[in-house]
Amino acid sequence: MRAIHIISDEHRTSTAVLHGLLFLLRHVSYGVSEANFELIDAMISYLQVFPERLHHPKEDAYLFRLLRKRHSAIAPLLDRLQGEHRANAAKLNAIEDIFGRYRREGSAHLPALYEAVATYAAFHYSHMRAEEDEVLPAAAEYLTADDWDEIDAAFSGHTDPLLGAEQGFEYDALFRRIVSMAPAPLGDGPEHSPAARQQVAAR
Repeated sequence: MRAIHIISDEHRTSTAVLHGLLFLLRHVSYGVSEANFELIDAMISYLQVFPERLHHPKEDAYLFRLLRKRHSAIAPLLDRLQGEHRANAAKLNAIEDIFGRYRREGSAHLPALYEAVATYAAFHYSHMRAEEDEVLPAAAEYLTADDWDEIDAAFSGHTDPLLGAEQGFEYDALFRRIVSMAPAPLGDGPEHSPAARQQVAAR
């Protein structure tokens, strides 16, 4: 059942990027820091490409497919989650569009960008909780050893089931780039001043 730990780790990574994006936008909104467009763009790109090219396709093609065979009662939940997988790209594309307007036209679009990201975060957290609180426990109970061999192989190899190509290193590199640019405490980049941190904490 190595895939359970991999799925949970991938959830935490995406959540960390999303949390970091909200943190940065909040700092910009309060005037604590200037917008780092390169970093924001990298974060949005990561949230777009990693779930769509690796995480969600493997859940659909392996975990959900096999769980439907072994536990038919969970089908309505899996239908809902797969619908959310399909909706995920449209939500992130809308965020990218707002970010593009903010980058080109200025701060008038910042509130809309923050609101879109916050709304997406609520959607993401709800989706992730359903998978971790309901799907993964059901999978642990109903799937067979052979099922887990297939699922573990898919999730352990960073293989894109849609393209049949190794893509994981590309996304690992993008995540490391985000960490290197993000200010402390999010990453290894320049830390905001103590006065700036106190200003945000007081809000």
